[in-house]
Amino acid sequence: MSCCSPSRTVVTSDDEGAADFPAGKVGHAEVEIPAGSFAMGDSFGEGYPADGELPAHPVQVEAFRMDATAVTNKQYAAFVAATDYRTEAERYGSSAVFHLVVNSDKKDILGTAAGAPWWLNVRGADWAHPLGGRSSWNDFEDHPVVHVSYNDAIAYCRWAGRRLPTEAEWEYAARGGLEGSRYPWGNDLYGPGGEHLCNIWQGSFPMKNTVDDGFLATAPVRSFPPNGYGLYEVSGNVWEWCNDWFLPKYYLKAPFDNPQGPTIGPGRVMRGGSYLCHDSYCNRYRVAARSSNTPDSSGSNVGFRTAVDGRSNVS
Repeated sequence: MSCCSPSRTVVTSDDEGAADFPAGKVGHAEVEIPAGSFAMGDSFGEGYPADGELPAHPVQVEAFRMDATAVTNKQYAAFVAATDYRTEAERYGSSAVFHLVVNSDKKDILGTAAGAPWWLNVRGADWAHPLGGRSSWNDFEDHPVVHVSYNDAIAYCRWAGRRLPTEAEWEYAARGGLEGSRYPWGNDLYGPGGEHLCNIWQGSFPMKNTVDDGFLATAPVRSFPPNGYGLYEVSGNVWEWCNDWFLPKYYLKAPFDNPQGPTIGPGRVMRGGSYLCHDSYCNRYRVAARSSNTPDSSGSNVGFRTAVDGRSNVS
């Protein structure tokens, strides 16, 4: 997935390193997602056929609670401090960083991704050093944590007593109650005054970003308006892991009422797009869009948000 983030060439077993920890305490600003049904998939015929966005099909979702934002560096730092957890990027010793945002010594740039030279394999890039060894998460406390694999996200969830959303839950929540819309806020990319509503690429990918939306890399959470359910940045900013295996053609196989999706596949689902998405190359910042990566892969544009079953008991 060269426009999303490159995959590891050696894949660890799913859940490797995702050990159980004593219950952790970290604040999660949640929103209530009501039970309901929706048409899951692409209503405009704009997706990539191999991504499996078609046909749009009805799915029922039970009520649940979801993070208003992606998990931040500050939240992930609390998990690491409490558990001494080492992410897979730390154990591998490197992770993928987009070439225009890298902040690292040249000696630590180990190579480029095959077919996507804008992705650099950077030694020392990890959640605590999001742009490379010369950067620090402390400078980005309220930004989404990145360089976390699916397995790393699962480890955090187990500590925090939470879980990843299913793909169906994620899309339903991201739509914010707008049936069949292209984006979380409607069908037009820009606001009525031409304002930017998400953090994606502007300019000519992958060499020139005009930064018209104000951000070359990740934006702090809550930088853009929330959707109808109160979720921030569900289009652009960072890709978000879901708890489903990705199988590109699974939408074409009946029945269509299984929100869990397939049980096996080549990678785990990612949703939402990132700051690198652009309609000339990758228009996967639409709410119906899907992508995936292997469970141990990480990059400077991949994070996650968490969910909890049921509704809040607080009235």
